[in-house]
Amino acid sequence: MQSKLTKAARDQECTIRLHPYCNGDIETTVLAHAPSPDKGMGIKSPDWWGAFSCSDCHDIVDGRKQVKDIDKDEMYRRHIDGVFLTNKILRSMGLVK
Repeated sequence: MQSKLTKAARDQECTIRLHPYCNGDIETTVLAHAPSPDKGMGIKSPDWWGAFSCSDCHDIVDGRKQVKDIDKDEMYRRHIDGVFLTNKILRSMGLVK
């Protein structure tokens, strides 16, 4: 069952924006959970710790797609920036207080 925050990702612009890899296709956008202390084997971070992500950026931050020109620190920073932007959008939608 999807939460209201994962449902809200539908048709949103990617907030992670790993250019030049970001495909910008809003039809592929999902909520990509960033690493947190709550995350563990088989346990995702909370939904409020997610960023709207196109399929390509999601594959990169989850490690399914490897890129050599973005190191892990930069990838993490961009993911956290995306979490911040996503939370601003979710607040404006009235889904996060």
